[in-house]
Order: sequence, then C-alpha cells, then structure tokens
Amino acid sequence: MVLQVQTSTYEAKTQEIAKQLLEVTQENRSFFASLRDQMRWDDKLLAWAMSNPGLRVQLFRFIDTLPALRSKSEIAAHLQEYLGDESVELPATLKGMLNFANPDSMPGQVAATTVATAVETLAHKYISGENITQVIKTVERLRKEKMAFTIDLLGEAVITEAEAQSYLERYLELMQQLVAASKNWKAIPAIDEADGEQLPKVQVSVKLTAFYSQFDPLDAQGSEERVSDRIRTLLRHAQQLSAAVHFDMEQYAYKDITLNILKKLLTEDEFRQRTDIGITIQAYLRDSEQDAKDVISWLKQRGYPLTIRLVKGAYWDQETIKAAQKHWPQPVYNDKAASDANFETITQLLLENHQYVYAAIGSHNVRSQAKAIAIAESLKVPRRRFEMQVLYGMGDKLAKALVDRGYRVRVYCPYGELLPGMAYLIRRLLENTANSSFLRQNLENRPIEELLAPPVVELSHAEAQRRREENRGFVGVADTDYAEEEERRKSHQAFQSVHQQLGRTYLPLINGEYVNTQEVIDSLNPSNFSQVIGKVGLISVEQAEQAMKVAKAAFPAWRKTPVKQRADILRKAGDLMEQRRAELSAWIVLEVGKPVKEADAEVSEAIDFCRYYADEMERLDKGVNYDVAGETNRYIYQPRGIAVVISPWNFPLAIACGMTVAALVTGNCTLLKPAETSSVITAKLTEILVEAGIPKGVFQYVPGKGSQVGAYLVSHPDTHVIAFTGSQEVGCKIYAEASTLKPLQRHMKRVIAEMGGKNAIIVDESSDLDQAVVGVVQSAFGYSGQKCSACSRVIVLQSIYDTFVERLVEATKSLNIGEAELPSTQVGPVIDANARDRIREYIEKGKAEAQLALELPAPEQGYFIGPVIFSEVPSNAIIAQQEIFGPVLAVIPVKDFEEALAVANGTNFALTGGLYSRTPSHIQQAQQEFEVGNLYINRTITGAIVARQPFGGFNLSGVGSKAGGPDYLLQFLEPRTITENIQRQGFAPIEGAD
Repeated sequence: MVLQVQTSTYEAKTQEIAKQLLEVTQENRSFFASLRDQMRWDDKLLAWAMSNPGLRVQLFRFIDTLPALRSKSEIAAHLQEYLGDESVELPATLKGMLNFANPDSMPGQVAATTVATAVETLAHKYISGENITQVIKTVERLRKEKMAFTIDLLGEAVITEAEAQSYLERYLELMQQLVAASKNWKAIPAIDEADGEQLPKVQVSVKLTAFYSQFDPLDAQGSEERVSDRIRTLLRHAQQLSAAVHFDMEQYAYKDITLNILKKLLTEDEFRQRTDIGITIQAYLRDSEQDAKDVISWLKQRGYPLTIRLVKGAYWDQETIKAAQKHWPQPVYNDKAASDANFETITQLLLENHQYVYAAIGSHNVRSQAKAIAIAESLKVPRRRFEMQVLYGMGDKLAKALVDRGYRVRVYCPYGELLPGMAYLIRRLLENTANSSFLRQNLENRPIEELLAPPVVELSHAEAQRRREENRGFVGVADTDYAEEEERRKSHQAFQSVHQQLGRTYLPLINGEYVNTQEVIDSLNPSNFSQVIGKVGLISVEQAEQAMKVAKAAFPAWRKTPVKQRADILRKAGDLMEQRRAELSAWIVLEVGKPVKEADAEVSEAIDFCRYYADEMERLDKGVNYDVAGETNRYIYQPRGIAVVISPWNFPLAIACGMTVAALVTGNCTLLKPAETSSVITAKLTEILVEAGIPKGVFQYVPGKGSQVGAYLVSHPDTHVIAFTGSQEVGCKIYAEASTLKPLQRHMKRVIAEMGGKNAIIVDESSDLDQAVVGVVQSAFGYSGQKCSACSRVIVLQSIYDTFVERLVEATKSLNIGEAELPSTQVGPVIDANARDRIREYIEKGKAEAQLALELPAPEQGYFIGPVIFSEVPSNAIIAQQEIFGPVLAVIPVKDFEEALAVANGTNFALTGGLYSRTPSHIQQAQQEFEVGNLYINRTITGAIVARQPFGGFNLSGVGSKAGGPDYLLQFLEPRTITENIQRQGFAPIEGAD
C-alpha cells in the first residue's frame, strides 16, 4: 500500500526545507572574492550576457562559431563581426578591446586570446574533462565530496553508421576504464550503498538515437532493430563490469519510440531482472505526466524497479520553433511555471510509487528539490529509492547542501573535446542566463518568498501565443507527424487500400465526361517495374481540338463566376486532399518512387496552393482605387482566356495542382496535360477538382504525348497562357513556339516556365559541419536528386575540404536505398529507364573528369541508381555544368569565399542555392551576390513552402514569377484601368461634405 499524503502537508514542509537549503546556498561573498571574480573574463562574459539581451544573442552565436575558427586572426575578425553589430550595446571594457583596425594587429591578437581563453574557461566549468584521465580526476574529486556521478559522452552528431558504431565502442571503452579506476576507490557508504544494497560505483548516460545514424520514427521497426542490437551489447558489457546505464531523453519526436524500444528490451528475459538501468522523463513536455504513469504501470508488470530521472528538459527553444514551423501542436509548456508545476506533480507521482521505481530528481531549483525531500520524508521513502541529481558546474552549493543533509547526490558529468561540446555549453549558458532561471534569480537576490513560491500556471500565455500565430496571415497545413503511431497506422492502411486499386484504367476528362482513347499506356512503379500502377488513356490531336472548343465555350460563364465562388471551390479541393492525404501520398510513392515523408510534404504543398491562391485571388479582386475629386480610377483584373498546364512527373500532385488551380481561380478555363509517367496521380487530382465543384468544360484532364498533344496545345491560337514545368530543352521550345503569332490569334501568349537548375551549396570554413553534411546529403540525394531544387554541386573551401568530403561520403554510405514504399528508404528509384540510362552516361563522363569518391550499389528490380559523389571536380566540368537530375553530386574545392561565389554563379542556371556559414559578412555577401531565385542559409535547399518561400528562378532556370508567392496569380490575369468622370453640370460628390 503506497501512502498518499495531502499536498498541503507537503507544502509547509517544502517551504521549511527550501528556506534551510537557500540559506546555505545563497551567495555570501567576501570583498576579496568579489574582487577576484571581477577580474575573470569568463564571469564578465556571463554577467554581460545576463544584463544585455542583444549582446547575449550575438555572444552565444560567436561562442557557437569559435571551435571552427583556426587562427587568432579569424577569432578577432569574427569577434568584431558578431559584437560590432549595430543591435549590440557593448560594455565599455569590451568596446575598448574590440577597437582594433586589423584582425592581424597586436590588439586584435590580444582580443582573440583573451576571449578564446575566457570561453575555454567557461567550457571547463560545465564539461568535466576533455579525456578519460581528466574525467577520472573529476569523479575522484566528486567522490571525496561524497557525490556519485554519471558520465555523458559529448561528440559530433551521429550522422554515419561508422560514427554510430564508434559511439558504442567509445562507451564500452569508457566503462572499462572507469571500472578499472574504481578498483582503487575507497568505499563511500553515502553513495556506494543504500538500505544494505551495494550500488554500482560507475554509471554512464547514453543517447539511444546515437546507436543508429538513420534513426527515424517513421521507420519504427527498422530503427528498433538496428538500435536494439547495439544496446544489448552495451548492457551485457555493463553487466559484466557491474556498471549502471542510464538512457537520456532527447527531442520530442523520438520520445515515444525511445520509450517503446526500452520497454521491449527491458522486458526481455535477459534484461528483465536488471535494476541498474534508468530512463528519463522531461517535465516540460505536456504529455510527460501520462508518460510517467505509463512507465510506472509497465514497471509494476515487469516486477523489477528501474530508475526514472526526472528533468525539466533541455530543448525548449528547439521544440517550440520546430512545432511553430511545422504547424504542429506545441509539445512543451509555453510557461516555465507550468513546467515547474508539472515537475512537482511527477516528483510526487514517482515518490508515491517508490516500490516500483527509483526516483532521480534532477534540478537546480531549490524549491523543486525541497519538494522532493518533503514528500520523501513524509512518505518515509527508503534511501535506495531516490536520489538528487545536478549538472556538473551548476548547482554546486545546492549539491553540497543536499549531501550535508544526508541525501545521495549524483552529478551528471559530460565529457569530451571542447569542439563538439560547444552545443552543450550553449544550452547551459542559455539556461544560466535566462530570466526565468532559478540560478539567475537566486544570484539576483530575489526575495525568498518569490523564489520559493509554488509555481502559478498562466494558461492565458499559451492562448495568447496561439492567437498571435492565427493573426500572422496565411498559415499552411501541417505535414503528417510520423512520430505519432496513429499516423503510421493510417499510412500503412492507405498503402493496403491503394494496392487493391492498382491496374485500373484512367481516361481523359473532356467536357465533364471521361472519354475513351485509341492509345492506352501503362504507368509503372519505378521501384518495381513489373507492377502496373494504372492504365492511362492518351488523347489524340483531334480530342485535344475538341477540348479547346469546349474550354472556349465555357470561358464566358466562368470568367463571370464571382471570385468568392471560384475561391471556395479551391478551398473545398484543399479540404478533400487533406481528408485523402495518406491515400494521395501512397499514390505518389508508388507511381513516381518518392519516399513517404517527401510524398506527404508534397500533399501539404498541393493543399497550401489551393488555400493560398484562393486567399490571393480574393485580395486581388478588391482591385485598387486611385480616385481624385470628380473622377474615379479603378485598377482591376480580368482572366486571360484558356490556360494550358504542362506538369512534370517529379512533383506530380503539387506542381500540377498549383499551376492548375492558379489558372482556374483567376477565371481561366484550364487544360491539364501531365507527364505521361505520372498521369494516375493527376487523374486523382481530377477526381478531387470535379468533386469540389469545378463546372463542365472549365477544367479538363488531357493526358497525351508531349511531342504531339503538348505541341498542338502550345501552338493553338486559342491558348492564352502556358504554364510549364520541366526540362530547359522543352521549356525553350515552348517559349519560342509561343512567341510566333498564328493565323486568327488576337493576343500574345504568356509563358510561365520553370526549367530546372544546377544548384550549388557553398560550405565555408566557419560552418557547422554536422549541419552542413546532413543538409547536403538531404538536398542532393532526397528523392534521388530528382527535384528542380536539388543540390548537384557542393563548393567547399580548401581548409575544410578533406574533412567535409570524408564525412559526406560516410554519411551517404549510411543511407538506406530501396523501394520507396519501405519506411526505412531514403533513396528510392529514378523515374524510368531513360532517366536511369541518361544518369549512367553522366556518371561515366564524371569518371573521366574527376575523382570518384563514392558509388553505391543499387537494387536491380527497379530503376535504381545508388548515390554517386565525385571529388576534385573542376568548376567547368560537364558534371558541374549540366543538369543531371539524378543522385550525382560534384564536390568542388575553392581557395576562398570570393572564388566560391564565382563558381556558384558560373552556370546558365539561377534556381536555388545554399550557404553553410557562421561568418556574418559571408552571409551578407551571399545575400547580395549569390545569383539564385531561392537562397537558403544554414539549411537544406529543397522543400520550399507556399507563401513562406515562394519558389522560382531566373536566367535559364525559368521565366515568370514565383509559385506560391504574392505575384504568381498576376501572370494569369490582364490588368485594366477604368476611369469615370463623375461630375454632372459642374458638380460632383465630395466626400465629407454635408
């Protein structure tokens, strides 16, 4: 029977204990101690960051960049760039130090040395050692102070399988060395035993996702299998050594799968009786109380206790930003008080269930620890069943006070080189300098009553944030969150349903009727070309002419249809797509070989086009008034006539939908001729538009041969607008053909053509290589490089070239190549045999021009090509100039940033480009000089989002305005000005007159 004690009883005791703890932890510094600390630059930096928000942001950005800087001159230059920013108000001391003319000068070198040393000193406050020898010294000092420890290995992000294996091996070695050292440690009863039970002297903390580089909740089963093998090895090794293992919790997206994997593993016969293992709950997550209850229920069934470490959580900024960008519900509490309240609730839950769980209360908040002690003492919780935890370098006085009260305290000790440890340091600095931080508030000598008051939750805070988001203008639809098990189940069901429908026939839609055709082609699954997705009827030129006549007849009524009515049809189509999202994704995956997540994002884009263009047309319909006294001047828009949309196979739903609904909502009758290889998906789009209420003849679905039907529609005298996405060769032919005036043609045709790119990413010497490698791999090999926006060149500065190429190759080797339908697949097939053969020809040319750094094997049963990387590529090589449209990447070395920009701009294209850099002047220069329509800085260069990143380029990348942007619909409209003289016999209405 677990004792339940009223919360009010706990509160009185909490206040009493908290005041005692606060008394011994509050700063009581001598004059000489204060004087000494004022001389220390690391303390100065922290104090400045607390008092000046602008300086805090720039200073932490500089610290983040520091490990990548290779000389004092680089450090001095970056110091000036970051802290010399106009937004930063500098303290006099710092301003004086930065007042040097040249980074190479003696004052520049002194400034670099001073600040770099201060940052290193700061890092050593929070990082327990750079190597195992230093760590052993640290933990031996902690043990003398009667504190236990857990060691966390800092390191680069695990982005390759070699790094995942290395992560495991480094932990095995770490445990071995710590246990060997522990043989000489004297037993300390306060931490080495409890209630007659010997406790492991050595404990390590690990991150589960680091055991598999392609860890992904979408591929829950595959991730579980790959991770579990390595974890079993770790746990067996730990058992042999009598070491304990604790599993940290990371980002929210991994939470459910992490808990599921650990529950399964720790219920296996081999591990079921182990009690020297722990898991983590983060109290800032809204569902953490339910998670804690679920884990306790599972532990009751398991029959053997485990440790639950309760922490607030370390990724608050990251989680809130990601949710906002994805339009997902916020997983974290928006208010710190809510996290604190939840922390206390879960603390009580753990301690009231102490028969089943060992509680480890991780906090630097005196009130939080006092509450835990109050509950533990009231319930008489045995000492084995709970302990206190703090981070190394934080809450030192609190830890000592807790030890002095007789409690077991464990210090979480990160260790590793300072370079990869910088991300950890930034998190600690953010935590220490935040306004809401208990440590900071304690330093500021806030009143005791305020510091120790029970947390009060303001629900209005979250509500206000939601209202702010709603008032921000157009908000796109959320992508599917495959971290949710229910969403994975829906996706699986959709595939089962679509498989039942394979092989059906899809006919053209002319004048509201599906019509038979003489020619029918098979649309094949590029992952498995023996599988027919559907049979598609291709129209003849005669049927194309019939469709044109029908469109011409339907135009007068459609142009007069009120804009609100046209816009509402688009909104209905968007709603239907959202209802059928999982099914539409499945069709995309199967017909064009696009992996599941990318197919889902494409459905989002199609929905967004419908809703955004509906809003935009209503905005344009208001027109503009330029009235003067006695005269009205109205600027309005009218539709052009008949639009021919020629859509590509690589975004078969989104681009086809975007071009089509733009033409329709602006009042044009529209003929959609899709790429032959993706005509089943456009047939599905047709079904949706018809169901949404598009009138007969206004929209017609006309699949056909591009060389015959496409050419006929382009040259037709009744065509007013041609919206095309495809190759440069075809786009230029369309542009030339459209410029020729045909007999009976009474207008000039408007051409909107998006024609691809030879997109480059520049990686400079200050970049975050973890981020750059992942971004380049995703941009180059996502959908097998078959996006107009894909990266096909990466331009890397010489000083980091070898390191970058080595990690790029290893990261690419770690990708899963396979059928697009498999949740583990990151690289699927190319679209068809022609594409496969053309890409192979380019690969052979590349072998003659550059060094082959990687060529991965690929499955035989589909149109597969494994990713290929060429290094030492000359900037004028064929593979660096011509669009390949496949998984082939050219890595080009350059001596400096000027050359990088020149090489990036040295092709005929100007579509997308990217820069990975933490040098403000490089970022500014790229914004001005990198000649592309869409420039992405420190992120992937694919995945443009409607309204947020309108998409399109210039030069030979295309003509026309950006899709998903505020100018796009203007291309389908003719502007008109109507002026009326409103005077009659010398008088006119005068606004404001009686």
